[in-house]
Amino acid sequence: MTENSHLDRVRELLSKYEHPLMSFSAQSHGDGIRVVIQAKNITVPVHTYYIEVHPRDLESPQFEWTLERQVYDGLHDYIIEMFTHAAHTRD
Repeated sequence: MTENSHLDRVRELLSKYEHPLMSFSAQSHGDGIRVVIQAKNITVPVHTYYIEVHPRDLESPQFEWTLERQVYDGLHDYIIEMFTHAAHTRD
């Protein structure tokens, strides 16, 4: 598969995900693809979350399931990273 077809495939798979708080997109990044997760309609500054998808993963016959796991894991990590204070960060 070519880089463009990889990108098209990832974008197609991401189009199956809809979330009221997050948006998903993909862009070429080096040899692989970068999945971008951004908070929607938020009034406080938060960072953008990136998931790097490597070429070996893109070629896997299980890629659709691997991407789903990466998106779910990424969402979890992104939400956790948004904490401005947590029990372990307080004195």
